[in-house]
Amino acid sequence: MVGNFIGDFVKGKDVELFEGHIKKGILLHREIDHFTDSHPIVKVSKKRLQPKYHHYAPVIADVFYDHFLSANWPNYSEKPLLEYTESFYELTKAYQSVIPAKAQNMLKYMSAGNWLYNYQYVEGINQALTGMSRRTKFESKMEHASKDLEKDYDAYKDEFERFFPILKAHASAFLNHLK
Repeated sequence: MVGNFIGDFVKGKDVELFEGHIKKGILLHREIDHFTDSHPIVKVSKKRLQPKYHHYAPVIADVFYDHFLSANWPNYSEKPLLEYTESFYELTKAYQSVIPAKAQNMLKYMSAGNWLYNYQYVEGINQALTGMSRRTKFESKMEHASKDLEKDYDAYKDEFERFFPILKAHASAFLNHLK
């Protein structure tokens, strides 16, 4: 879980600095990103966003998919979402020594606002995307993306629901291959 969380913060061959489950989590994160970015269902979501958000469309689509995972959490886990998110934040405290500084900085905000829990709400998605928009180099317009989520909610939900089982199966096969 921790390795998967820090995946975006560990660049290139730096993955070799990590061992065991942390390294597997980083590799899983990279595989999920690659698989998701190239999947035809996800491309439909990104294509809908691309004219307005350009190269930020993949980021926004990922956040939209996070929303549907959180909003429908009981379909994917027996552990309640609040309990899951609180255990995640507790777990990251135990692994602070391996979490890169930029990830630790973001984690402070994530934990304080319980982003992972609040992703289930469109307002939580709006807050996350607005925060991301403030941190981009170029104008992203991500602060407006939640309106697009609401406008095409059923289409994004359908795409997520068709894609997520495929992603779960792929991730499981990838982890089995790593053993």
